[in-house]
Amino acid sequence: MRSYVLAPLVVLSAGLGVFSVAEQGSPDVVAPVLALAMEDGPSAALVLEVASTGNTARYRVREQLVGLDLPNDAVGSTSAVSGRIVLDDQGRIVPDRSVITVDVTGLTSDQSRRDNYVKSRLLRTAEYPAVTLRPTQLRGLPSPLPTSGRHTFEMIGDLTVLDVTRPTTWQVTAELGESRVSGTATTKFTFDDFSLTQPRVRIVLSVADTIALEYDFNLTAAGGVR
Repeated sequence: MRSYVLAPLVVLSAGLGVFSVAEQGSPDVVAPVLALAMEDGPSAALVLEVASTGNTARYRVREQLVGLDLPNDAVGSTSAVSGRIVLDDQGRIVPDRSVITVDVTGLTSDQSRRDNYVKSRLLRTAEYPAVTLRPTQLRGLPSPLPTSGRHTFEMIGDLTVLDVTRPTTWQVTAELGESRVSGTATTKFTFDDFSLTQPRVRIVLSVADTIALEYDFNLTAAGGVR
C-alpha cells in the first residue's frame, strides 16, 4: 500500500452534474483533503459519493405569464439525487462506473399547475422517472492539481432525458475541504436538443427556448474500489 496526495476536483448534473479526484504524488505526505491509501496498479480507483444531504438539482426557464408585466424564471427543484463518481489512479473519470441520477418525479416549483405539466407532459415521469448524467472528461484543471480552495473548470458528460442522450458541457465551481467536495455545476440546452415540446398553455404568453440545469453538489470520499 502507498499513500498518495489526492486533489479532489469536482464537477456535476442534473441534472441534471459532476466530479473528479486527481493524484498529486508525494508518498511522504498525507494530504489534509481526501488523503487515502490506494493500491498500486491501473485498477486503483477512488469513489466520491453523493452525500445524504446538501444535494439539489433544479431547472430554470425564462417565462412570461399572462397578467404580469415582466418575465420571470420558472424554477423547479428536487433533492432526490444519488450516485457516485469513480476515478482511476491517474485521476481520470471511469465512465462505466460513474453516474449521477436525479429522481424527477418529485420536482416542485412555486406553482402546482406547472409541476403537473412538467411531470405529466414534458418529462413524462411515469415512464421516465429519472434523469441521468455520466461524466466522461474534465477540462481546464490547473497543474499541479490543487488540494484545497475554490476552483473552476469544465466537465463533459452524457446527459439522458427521456430516451435521448447527448453530450453536455458543465461549468463547475468546487470548494475543496476535508473529506468533502461541494459546489455548483451548471449547463444549458434547448428543448429541441432532447426532443422536448416547448410548453404552450393559456396562462403562459411565452417560454424561452433555453433550459438551464443547476446542481448544488455535496460529495464525500468513500474509499477505494477495484
